[in-house]
Amino acid sequence: MKTNTDFAKFLSRFLSEYLPHERNMSPNTILSYRDTFVQFITYMRDVQKMRIEKLTLEKLTRQIVLEFLAWIQDKRNCCVSTRNYRLAAIHSFVQYLQYEDIVHLEQWQKILSVKAMKAEKKSINYLTVDAIKLLLEQPDTTTAKGRRNLALLALMYDTGARVQEIIDLTPGSINIAGTPYTIRLFGKGRKYRIVPLMEEQVNLLRKYLEENNLMEEYRLRHPLFFNNRREKLTRSGVAYVLKTYTEMARIINPELIPETVSCHSLRHSKAMHLLQAGVNLVYIRDILGHCSIQTTDIYARADSKQKREALEKSYTDLIPKSDENCQWERNQNLLEWLNDFRK
Repeated sequence: MKTNTDFAKFLSRFLSEYLPHERNMSPNTILSYRDTFVQFITYMRDVQKMRIEKLTLEKLTRQIVLEFLAWIQDKRNCCVSTRNYRLAAIHSFVQYLQYEDIVHLEQWQKILSVKAMKAEKKSINYLTVDAIKLLLEQPDTTTAKGRRNLALLALMYDTGARVQEIIDLTPGSINIAGTPYTIRLFGKGRKYRIVPLMEEQVNLLRKYLEENNLMEEYRLRHPLFFNNRREKLTRSGVAYVLKTYTEMARIINPELIPETVSCHSLRHSKAMHLLQAGVNLVYIRDILGHCSIQTTDIYARADSKQKREALEKSYTDLIPKSDENCQWERNQNLLEWLNDFRK
């Protein structure tokens, strides 16, 4: 930052030193935190009429934070989850300030007392097995781009990978030289995980690797999926690929393809299909890279089909049966009235 205020000094240290080196935060998380403070500085400039060179730590109060969060929701039309994420970034900064600027310790504790809002839980958006099959039939495999897109979407679904995990893949991440076939994903929390690959997926990947000479030693660190400039795809680029084929699939069968399909929908779809196939939640947790089984448990709560089948299997008919006619059937007056009803 160009200013010399204490706010600028501590914020620059927080983003460039504390988060990457002491907390080992991923670059994506740091960028997201940066975006929070870009919005905060914009709010202070446009709403509070305070120039950035006059912005000091004393101005970072509990009331200002609450007003900033309200501005995010009311003026920028952000949802509750976005509001809570901005608050989490501010909390992280203030927790850092507790040890770096103890003079304002009471001020920081007041900000930490601001609670996250309870967000409405949305239903999981996922595709059926038939919908995934229809989606993967859309790329034109007579073209190089179509073959790349098929390999991309199939791998994203089969591994349940996040978008960034797919983007960051290199040929060196894939082990298809011999069984067991696996792929190594670098995910949230800067953690690696190994995900098994099925034979059909391996065949598709092997053809893609051979076509693009990605099995050569000098290409092992090259992006696995790349654009015309041989640069790795962006998040928006992958989203565009998915949108293109979902729209094509929706024209063929609009009832099968939901109106909203995101890259994360493929991840949700894989998790739900594994669960419906009887795979243990612990294994699904490991495949998805969740830290806790409680995170993975949302799929079990969302699967109404499995709930119904489980209830049907465990149901015991406790209602006594009788061979005699029901009492209302023996009541001729009632029976006559019902027979004459609405004649």
